[in-house]
Amino acid sequence: MFDLLAVGHASYDISMAVEHHPGSNEKLFAHAMALSGGGPAANAAVCATRLGGKAAFCGYLGHDPFGDLHMQELAAAGVDTSLVQRGSAPSPVSQIIAKPDGCRALVNFKGNTPWLSADAVRLNAAPRVLLFDGHEPQLSVELCHWAAQQGIPTVLDAGSLHQGTEALAGLVDYLVASEKFATQWCETADMARALDELAAISANVVITLGEKGLIWAAAGEWGAMPAFQIDTIDSTGAGDAFHGAFSYGLALDMAWHELLRFASAAGALTCTRLGARIALPTRRDVDRLLSGQGAGDG
Repeated sequence: MFDLLAVGHASYDISMAVEHHPGSNEKLFAHAMALSGGGPAANAAVCATRLGGKAAFCGYLGHDPFGDLHMQELAAAGVDTSLVQRGSAPSPVSQIIAKPDGCRALVNFKGNTPWLSADAVRLNAAPRVLLFDGHEPQLSVELCHWAAQQGIPTVLDAGSLHQGTEALAGLVDYLVASEKFATQWCETADMARALDELAAISANVVITLGEKGLIWAAAGEWGAMPAFQIDTIDSTGAGDAFHGAFSYGLALDMAWHELLRFASAAGALTCTRLGARIALPTRRDVDRLLSGQGAGDG
């Protein structure tokens, strides 16, 4: 049995570190580069395996060099790829520009790659937890309804408001949203108000606020948790790590506050290296940070 099945987006990431964001017609030289697979759901699956879990990924990759590289990388990380759907449309590719303050800019190419259909896959075994990033809305909604019938907890990585996250936000058991999504959905910059609004559609809500930590509403209670203090190099993938760790923690039946700290530590550690996939922490890294010893060496 898988601890986690992550459903959604996979891309191949080309990350470059630069001193500042390029201006119009400006040529920059990067001082570092990282090449690896990426995508919210795919990264979350890898994160869960690095933390000691058994994870599978379901999404689309093309029959092209980027798709081949990503499949090899997922397999090497221990992620089950039997539910990956491959075809003639291109694999998504992302160009990521990371700046000294840890912020990033991202351009994703997906071409005319279609969404997977609602009946694209059938599950032979039930995972402990299902995670969606909303990028495969037709399949994800179908699997979300199936999970509800099976009593399987579902999590949404709501990074931004689009068709998939809009469709799933009120269906999942755990709505884990970025500040961007909360602002877009609730049309307000007041995160306390946004939390109340989101809590009206989902029983368990977390809004991640980057270096400001997070706020949450669950079981009729509301709370906040500060972020871990780390030296940020590149924030790419921090949300993916948070969602992967959060979902795996659910599979382990972690208590609520322990679960939030576990996910927060994984997200924070991902910010300490360039790139997303290669920066995802191990369980040893997370345990060291949680015990106050700082980041491990991976």
